[in-house]
Amino acid sequence: MRNILNFVIFSSLCLSSIISAKAQTVDNENNSDKLVVLWTSGDPYVAEKVAFMYTHAAKKYGWFKEVTIIIWGPSAKLASENTMIQDKLKEMQKDGVVLEACMACANSYGVTDKLKELGVDVKGMGSVLTAYIKGPEKVITF
Repeated sequence: MRNILNFVIFSSLCLSSIISAKAQTVDNENNSDKLVVLWTSGDPYVAEKVAFMYTHAAKKYGWFKEVTIIIWGPSAKLASENTMIQDKLKEMQKDGVVLEACMACANSYGVTDKLKELGVDVKGMGSVLTAYIKGPEKVITF
């Protein structure tokens, strides 16, 4: 009887571990489908050859289900002035990349209205970025 009880307890623990591991795998699979790119550089070559290239491909080729690019700091000024950058942002947006921008940064450069004209969601981003960092999203910075 004691062996049967030990077997039942052992079997229950094993089954519980398997179920828990499977649930964690499903959660990790779902969480890995969200990419947030924090674009801070005012350098057009960093934008075109690094940040945009990866961000756009991540969405276009389905590497991530959801892709967001945050325009933060000097990149706000660059996005408002450089037509090549604007064209790339529009192309990414057309392919499903979400464009967000820090309102404080945009205001400090005087480019809030221009970013909004480009279809960028300009808003307070401090708490939003914090939630991304603390959440399941994968956050990278250029």
